[in-house]
Amino acid sequence: MKNRVRKKPPFSRGGKKKPRSFGDEDDPFFESNAKRRCKGRADDDDDDLESLESDDELADGGGEEEGPAEPEETADEKRVRVAREHLERIRAVARKVEEEEREEDEELGREEREGRRDSLVAEILQKDQLEESGRVTRFLASRVLCPEPLDEFGLLVKHRQSVTAVALAEDDSRGFSASKDGAILHWDVENGKKEKYLWPSEDVLVSHYAKAPQNPSRKRSKHVLALAVSSDGRYLASGGLDRHVHLWDTRTREHIQAFHGHKGPVSCLTFRQGTSQLFSGSFDRTIKLWNAEDRTHMDNLFGHQSEILTIDCLRKERLLTVGRDRTMRLWKVPEESQLIFRAPASSLECCCFLNDSEFLSGSDDGSIELWSMLRKKPTNIIKNAHAPSLSPNDHLYEEVKENMPNGRNTENGSCKAETYSSAHSWVSSVAVCRRSDLAATGAANGVVRLWAIENDSKGIRPLFTYPVVGFINSLAFAKSGRFLLAGVGQEPRLGRWEHVPAARNGVAMHSIRLKEENPSVY
Repeated sequence: MKNRVRKKPPFSRGGKKKPRSFGDEDDPFFESNAKRRCKGRADDDDDDLESLESDDELADGGGEEEGPAEPEETADEKRVRVAREHLERIRAVARKVEEEEREEDEELGREEREGRRDSLVAEILQKDQLEESGRVTRFLASRVLCPEPLDEFGLLVKHRQSVTAVALAEDDSRGFSASKDGAILHWDVENGKKEKYLWPSEDVLVSHYAKAPQNPSRKRSKHVLALAVSSDGRYLASGGLDRHVHLWDTRTREHIQAFHGHKGPVSCLTFRQGTSQLFSGSFDRTIKLWNAEDRTHMDNLFGHQSEILTIDCLRKERLLTVGRDRTMRLWKVPEESQLIFRAPASSLECCCFLNDSEFLSGSDDGSIELWSMLRKKPTNIIKNAHAPSLSPNDHLYEEVKENMPNGRNTENGSCKAETYSSAHSWVSSVAVCRRSDLAATGAANGVVRLWAIENDSKGIRPLFTYPVVGFINSLAFAKSGRFLLAGVGQEPRLGRWEHVPAARNGVAMHSIRLKEENPSVY
């Protein structure tokens, strides 16, 4: 059944306008009925959240003196450069295939060989375009090799407090991470060299259209819950407890805009692929659409009856969201409609698109679900998704079981209900290698698990487990499928109800070994 999406008129695109505020900012978001009866206790909790701000910002703020500024590459120049590099890589593959075929057939003339090479380049480009548009799926799961006993996650970037979000640039060369202490880091995937985004002063934030704190005597919270990077790599968006969406320039690491309007913490962000459209989800139960290029608010979407936890978007104007109202919703923005999906017996926690019509979700009871937009119920459910017996390389799991709260205990091939606390079996993050059949899930029970999405049977098959200690609050796949990033913390992303002292706060990376693909299959 389709439900109409209540929308407000978008801003005029004719000129630049300040983002519009929505409602009375004097009503604190966290004052639910229960908390209004114990106002004093709510204030204490707010103080606790505010205390998570970083203490080392001033120490890191000095920075080094920069030399003469180099000419900045324009967006058009970058697109041309990337296209030429991609074409050269494809030509190199085509030349390699041509050399192999030349050894087998020396009688072909030069023109015929060049014609075959050009045809091969065209086939590769066509396949890449089909994969990017979602009309073809890359079959990576069958190429993943079993990890060696010594393979493990390596700490790439260290944070002082639990990492809440990880994002990866389109070319897989740069990564971004944020933590509860307000630190936002920009780092190189190859060598881990990092640079910090420095929060501007309160006066600068206000000049960038941020709303001043309700209580002038208290500092603005810099606790970050979500990150998103645009497809062209120019913009980084962050959101958190201060109820704003902050826009950063990735080339200069400078703050350029603060979008206000949400009445609750901004819990999730996503850019629509290939565009500057940015969607934000909040604890105030609304979704807002922004234009990062024009710096304007575009639209509002209403429907969720509780806090929104996760959001995802591909190239089409379709959104996938999960909320604490126990629903997952597929929003068809142009049609102004939404499809509502309900998990059978659990509360959904996270979600992501597999393609435009299929998606994956994780639940607080430890299960993962495969969905199709053609059915209201999951097409496949894996219960106790992080039970050790599900994976063929359980020997890796032995290395981290001593760091788990209650050890390892299975019965009849599944994890006993009393083995883990609900917080540690909670599937807190899911990710899919874009346009492929390879997925990953994370919890706090000591592993990240890889899954194969089987198209024929509409099933989910466990592949391998990669050991890592702590809450896996965020996952990001390389577009190539060659590595996986995990945002790890001693505490869960949206709370402090559990603690894993053995965990190391930071971003961990695990290489994924793939069987080499024969270029001639193109």
